[in-house]
Amino acid sequence: MKPDIIMPPQLAWATGALAGGTLVRKTTSMEQLVDVFADREAWLLHEPTRGVYDVAMIASAPEEGALYVGVTHLRAGRVGREFFMTRGHFHQRREQGEVYFGLCGSGLLLLQTEQGDARLERVAPGSVHIIPPFTAHRLINTGSETLSSLAVWPSVAGHDYAALANGFALRVFAADDDAQGYEVCYG
Repeated sequence: MKPDIIMPPQLAWATGALAGGTLVRKTTSMEQLVDVFADREAWLLHEPTRGVYDVAMIASAPEEGALYVGVTHLRAGRVGREFFMTRGHFHQRREQGEVYFGLCGSGLLLLQTEQGDARLERVAPGSVHIIPPFTAHRLINTGSETLSSLAVWPSVAGHDYAALANGFALRVFAADDDAQGYEVCYG
């Protein structure tokens, strides 16, 4: 008797599109990013239901030892001079790490310890990012096209957004209205 051979979910590496299996999809809109961007007046000018990023993940049991696999698609855009970004979070279970893989687009991964020490890593196709335990993380799209990143993390990790109610220690702004560059500022 031959064993059944199944086709697992598939990832299109060039676009980050997930297919097959049971997928969970979520869109985060501008109205869900209250107090994330520095320029509140510029944030208010955006359509509240405008999608900023989408996440597609393969359904998995939230149990010890299980993993989630998902792709974040962060649109290009700005609020004032600040680039579109994900909300960012610590894990509820701080000891849980995560891995990001850059798929398409360009941007930055902002990492910050519980003590407030922050650093940035460039995200580009093929980049690999090891997010250590006890480290908050946020994607920032500094490019002109969608930034897509594959993530793998323990399904028991959870998300703690409240710990960053005062934001991250660093902010990334466009250098000026016409440039592709950026500048990094504290607070």
